[in-house]
This record gives sequence, structure tokens and C-alpha cells, in this order.
Amino acid sequence: MAAEETGTVHLESEDDVALADRMKEGREQIIRELRKLIVGQDQVIEEVLLTLFVGGNSLLVGVPGLAKTLLIHSIAQVLDLEFSRIQFTPDLMPSDITGTDIIQEDPKTGRREMVFAPGPVFSNIVLADEINRTPPKTQAALLEAMQEHRVSVQGRTYTLDEPFYVFATQNPIELEGTYPLPEAQLDRFMFQIIIDHMSRDEELEVVRTTTAIQEPDFQHAVTGKDLVAFQKLVRRVPVSDSVLDYAVNLTRTSRPGDGCPDFVKKWVAYGASVRAAQYLVLGGKARAITRGRYHVTFEDVRALAHPVLRHRVLTNFHAESEGRTPAELVDMLLDAVPVPSSGM
Repeated sequence: MAAEETGTVHLESEDDVALADRMKEGREQIIRELRKLIVGQDQVIEEVLLTLFVGGNSLLVGVPGLAKTLLIHSIAQVLDLEFSRIQFTPDLMPSDITGTDIIQEDPKTGRREMVFAPGPVFSNIVLADEINRTPPKTQAALLEAMQEHRVSVQGRTYTLDEPFYVFATQNPIELEGTYPLPEAQLDRFMFQIIIDHMSRDEELEVVRTTTAIQEPDFQHAVTGKDLVAFQKLVRRVPVSDSVLDYAVNLTRTSRPGDGCPDFVKKWVAYGASVRAAQYLVLGGKARAITRGRYHVTFEDVRALAHPVLRHRVLTNFHAESEGRTPAELVDMLLDAVPVPSSGM
């Protein structure tokens, strides 16, 4: 049995162990600050924080009025990061996101020259509000920023400041005037985070607090520099071959083809890409640290299967006609792929 599988493995240095403790403490501090304004939504906050610690981007899906924008804006305030919100509309142009070159006159020389005017993507946390309300050409303006943390305009490349995150929101109940997100863009999102209605007591607390004066004084317990350090630490967390195999098996089993389960052949049009396995492992590493462990378990991978896979497992006509949802198919995948019996 590998050292990672026994639970006795440690990070490489004392500095890494101290940073892991700082990350675990930082998570608790962020949640404590968010509770000054956000009620409930524990699972949603957990998945958003894992996105931050890994350095990914996530898609938030929920009906209007569930505080999607408030949550992301509040996190930016708690972390003291630069925040920008882009309202996606049918007439939004790519240059409205990335920025463009403009003619500007030099007051000293009187000469006119082209100067780059950065767009709202030049921020630490970008909220792409109702991202499915704009055509694919404009949606694609975010792809390079999300993947490479840079943008190209007029043949020149501009690097975005770190840390950099894109959180996009999508309304699941309005179809008129919307454009489905291309598979390539969906795959760029680490998680699809589902925000549902809260309990009655939580809803009552929301109404009570939001109809009174709210002036929260956030303490900036974690900084952008801390987040960049956390992201590097996450990649140094050990993971056993058996956990890697399990993450890859989950992903490969979701794809139609020879040897796949019957339900995949029947109901799945396209399965998850290799990015799914990468995010299962990276998310598992971040989850392990926030729970005081220095290794990834099978449970870490299983706990993240839904947010990682549900927007990557694309159903076909037969599934839609029979009312099968991606969430059900992910449950079937978890049942179909055996957990290795290696003691984890």
C-alpha cells in the first residue's frame, strides 16, 4: 500500500504544512465574514471557495433572487480583490469585455496615437451575469481569459493580474433570448454550482436582515497573494495512483463507446473531457487540505463528482424524452464505477 493510501503522508516541507494550516484557517475566516451578509447556502459557499483555492472558474445556476451576484461580490469584498460585473446582453460585443484600442491625443506633443483601453475583464474577480444571453462570438471572448489568464486584442497580448477568476451566472428557467453555452466553454468551468431555494427559516432570516440597515465591516483575513500561494500548495498535495485511476475511470466511463455502461450508450450524447478528471483531483486536493488532511481520498473525488460532471455529461434526445437529468446520470456513474479496495 502506498504511503498516500495509509493517511500517513505529509507535505514536503514544514513551510507547506504551515501554509496548509493557514489555508484551512483562512477558509473558516472567509466563511465567518460571509455570514455577516450571506444566509445559508453552505454547499454553494464550499464549492465557490474550492474554486478560489484551485484557481478555476465556476458557473452558478439558479433562478433569480437567490443572491448569486451578492455572494460573488461579497467574496470579492472579503478578500479585498478588484471586482467587475459584466451584464451579458444580446448586443454585447467582445470588445466590451476585453477592451479595445482608442485614439488618444498626447497633451504634450499634440500627436494622436492608438492606446489600449482595458475592458472589465481586467479585474481579479469577474462576474459574467447571465452569460447565456449573449451570442457565442461574445461568449468566446472570455475563453482565452479563463484558460490562459490573458487577452489578445489587435494582435497584442495582455496578461491579467493574479489571482484571476471568472464566475458566470445562468438562469435555468428563461429560454427566450438565450444562447446555449458551447461545449468548449462549459468545459472551461471547474464546477457547475447549483443554487436552490433555501429553507423557510433561512428565507425568513434573509427577509429580516435585508429589510434592515446592512453595513457589514469585513475583515480581510485572506488576501489575493494568499490565494495565489494556496493555488500552488494545492498542486503539491500528494495523490495516490489509485485515486488518480478512480478519477480517470469516472470520467472515461461517462463517454459513449465500446465497453461503456448501457445507460451511457442510451442517454449520453457526449461525456466528460480530461479536464473533468483534472478538476476532480485538484478539487479533491483543496478539499483535503480544508479538512486538515494532506492526501486525497476516494470520498473527496466522489463528493465533487456532481459539480464537476453535471455540466460535462451532455444528454441526448432519448434522455430528454424520458426525463433523465445529468444529475441522475452522475449518480449512475458513481454506482457503476467501483471504488478501489485499497483502504481509503
